[in-house]
Amino acid sequence: MRLRNKPWAPDKLASYPQYISNNPQELKGKWQTRFEKKQDIFIEIGSGKGQFIVGMAEKYPDFNFIAIELQTSVIVSILEKQIDKKLPNLQLINGHGGDLLDFFAPGEISRIYLNFSDPWPKTRHTKRRLTSPDFLELYRNILPDDGEIHFKTDNMGLFEYSLASLSQFGYVFRQVWLDLHQSNFTDNIETEYEQKFSAKGQTIYRLEAYWPNNKTQH
Repeated sequence: MRLRNKPWAPDKLASYPQYISNNPQELKGKWQTRFEKKQDIFIEIGSGKGQFIVGMAEKYPDFNFIAIELQTSVIVSILEKQIDKKLPNLQLINGHGGDLLDFFAPGEISRIYLNFSDPWPKTRHTKRRLTSPDFLELYRNILPDDGEIHFKTDNMGLFEYSLASLSQFGYVFRQVWLDLHQSNFTDNIETEYEQKFSAKGQTIYRLEAYWPNNKTQH
């Protein structure tokens, strides 16, 4: 996807420090101070234009949400939604998913959403997949016991890889959907990509996994 350059985006992001911190590393272990209420924090890695994370924050006021998006020209779209809605349980990070340990303290995050991540289909790019062992190790460090990963994709190859990767690493599945939109799952908030892909008739896959209480060393 070609991104349209928005030269004004950095200045706009800097103008709303109440919604997006210029130095998220300084909030490590202190993210609850950014929200109106102290409650479980859920993050989405690669939030795009924010349709999912904003929808979740609206629907679930009893949870706190953080959108993480690397592209400045994209995350500014989430900021614009937040400026309009002023959700007290939504914060933004303009950063990379590989830097999670710089942003969050151990056990600070209760759930991680991975929605329509880049499949990186070539074998030499396996480590870039957000469900590769390197990333799963990052998640293990910021999730508490029973902390969850919720994953959605239209890419069957990535879904198969993710099932194997999560299982081999030690995560436990709560549930797996092989055709989400034809299931009885009623709690689905769609992303922009999801609407686009499902409109073309593509199958949407979903899973929920958690890190068990009996932590083991890897």
